[in-house]
Amino acid sequence: MSFTKNEIIELLSMPFDEFSSEWMARAKSLHRENGNKLVATAMLGFSNVCKNHCLYCGMSADNCKIKRYRVPSEDIISMAEMASSQGMKRLFLISGEDPHYSFSELLDAISKAKAMGFFISAACGEFSPEQYKELKSAGLDEYVCKFEMSDRDDFNRLNPSTNYEKRFAAIDAIKAAGLGLGSGNIIDYPGCTREKLAEDILLIEKLDVSWAPVIPFMPAVGTALENERRGDYETNLKALSIIRLMLPKARISAQQPGRDLSQGLGGREGNLAALNAGADVLFTDLLPTALQKNFTVVDNRLLGSLEFIKTLAEEAGMEIQLS
Repeated sequence: MSFTKNEIIELLSMPFDEFSSEWMARAKSLHRENGNKLVATAMLGFSNVCKNHCLYCGMSADNCKIKRYRVPSEDIISMAEMASSQGMKRLFLISGEDPHYSFSELLDAISKAKAMGFFISAACGEFSPEQYKELKSAGLDEYVCKFEMSDRDDFNRLNPSTNYEKRFAAIDAIKAAGLGLGSGNIIDYPGCTREKLAEDILLIEKLDVSWAPVIPFMPAVGTALENERRGDYETNLKALSIIRLMLPKARISAQQPGRDLSQGLGGREGNLAALNAGADVLFTDLLPTALQKNFTVVDNRLLGSLEFIKTLAEEAGMEIQLS
């Protein structure tokens, strides 16, 4: 199903109860028709070191309130083996844009995890076209490079360590390397309007992403925008459903906050609402408990266990997919 910009704006402007009963129900029904799977993925934040100064990310180089760490490649493999022993075969390796994490170590970890049979996604910042090709050769299946916001001025304002042109050059290079593209936006970020959000959603469709890791704006302590309001809960769910209607077969993150931000991204309310809006990806965290609190892209990141995901799948009437 395709929508024009004006049609998306009309849907975003609709009273939530009306949108939920009609369009959210359509999105959920469409997902049922396309397999009705809840995709469980093992997430490993292997470094929280980042050279960038994004105004909204809790791992910004400016944030002195978190303890920095790096997980060596041999520990990545040990954690992947643990996930494999639970039957999981999807691995998401994510980090800050760490200039001192050895690229050869990353390639080695990907190669060894691939040998275990994992479908592997990664998000480690902007690389060169040659490096994306090396990642593909090592066994990487998909690279996540969010465009965050389609408005050029907003992007450059909120992401001062890079620029709009560099980000889209990276996205083009990912696709040219033959990797699946995970990309999406921050919903209702400071300065966003319904018109801008409609453009964001249309860009997700244009990019034909394999995964839309969209998330609402969540102010992180220690960042320049920590005192801004959160992204609107209902607007976020509307956007998830619209994306599902436009991209029936893409994966969409259901790791979403509820109305209570203290529950983080692993609260039942937010996750279940996202599943019922048409989203279908949830994560378990492979990090040791002592490190989890320091991987702070957003505050209270908190992810559920595999058993929690299985419970949500049952509640949402979905079949869990581990591979």
